[in-house]
Amino acid sequence: MFNLRHKLGDAYSPLYFLSALGAGGAVVTFFMYLMFMTPHKGTPIPTWESLQAVLQGDNPMLQLLVAVSLLGIIVLSVLHVRLLVWNVNEYRYFRQSATFHKLRQSNSEVQFMAIPLTFAMTINVGFILGALFVPGLWNVVEYLFPLAILAFGITGWFAARIFIDFMSRVLVTGHFDCSRNNNLSQMLAIFAFGMVGVGFSAAAAMSEVPLTSGIGLVLSLLFISTASLLAVTKLILGFRAMLEHGIDRESSVSLWIIIPIITVSGIALYRLSMAMHHNFGLHVEPVESLGLLTVLLSVQILFAILGYAVMKKLGYFNAYVYGKEKSAGSFALICPGVAGYVMGFFFIHVGLVGTGLLEKNSLAYFFLLVPLVVLQIQTLWGLFHLNAKLLKQQPLLPLPITA
Repeated sequence: MFNLRHKLGDAYSPLYFLSALGAGGAVVTFFMYLMFMTPHKGTPIPTWESLQAVLQGDNPMLQLLVAVSLLGIIVLSVLHVRLLVWNVNEYRYFRQSATFHKLRQSNSEVQFMAIPLTFAMTINVGFILGALFVPGLWNVVEYLFPLAILAFGITGWFAARIFIDFMSRVLVTGHFDCSRNNNLSQMLAIFAFGMVGVGFSAAAAMSEVPLTSGIGLVLSLLFISTASLLAVTKLILGFRAMLEHGIDRESSVSLWIIIPIITVSGIALYRLSMAMHHNFGLHVEPVESLGLLTVLLSVQILFAILGYAVMKKLGYFNAYVYGKEKSAGSFALICPGVAGYVMGFFFIHVGLVGTGLLEKNSLAYFFLLVPLVVLQIQTLWGLFHLNAKLLKQQPLLPLPITA
């Protein structure tokens, strides 16, 4: 799919892990079709058995949807793994360079948070592949949830260790250059903690064993609450520096990092409400979910428009997407597209359809799906274009990327 025989050495950046993260997120975009548009009675997510029932049924349009979605999931999962392996190998060489040690003494040390962030996505991709392609997996899923909790626990410990090392250094030495913090790149740590938190919430929401669900719930809240507290701090400091010094052009894409942070946090909160409902007797009204999703989507739209306007004025797209300039941070463009798409699916199906405001499979329903499909296509184009550009292959034909 891509020639991955590269050793970037000093030119490598941990932000290149975002290439693998984007491919893993793109897997989720195809999973959303199966999650919300195919029947899977008796299981919270689609499984091998539920998809087999669709493929053996008499609805050709739904069968086509399943076939295309499964193909997309397979292709993007392979890409995710290949990019993950490539990044691990490049990172091994990078650790031996002088740039690595210099990076660990600067504001940019937060870039290392992209590593646990990506591995948390890998766990999610693995869970999706298992559910969709392993027959009978859901019969033993209660044995797998503790393993998933353990996997996210290890990833969360890894993320916490990186962040604590970073924060303890700057708090002890005070060597944090606030004047160069004129972006939201420091929010990468919040994104990583949020991804771990949403991972724990899956076991909390889907397990029918109260102890397993409760452990997932507590650990999810631990990471989501930590992410929320840090988000307020980093957001204020970042905007203060931007208002004083203006935003750094290459890091202006960080304005969009709020979008995936909101998506993972919002889905985690929704899953936790489901866990409290199914296992602990809390009654949750559909309109409450609609209210939560509406607030979160509104903030995402604000930052999508603001970020696009700023990057357009700075010439970011012409330089780092269509132009010859390369930036590891440009892979951060993929995550907002994936996150906006996923939040849109939740808003339509959980919010509007769930409250009865929108009839599923109606004309209005498909009309609302159109912009999400367009967003998915643009996101996929961006993913392959940026990877081709990174690996010095012929880039794809230009396609405007909009907010």
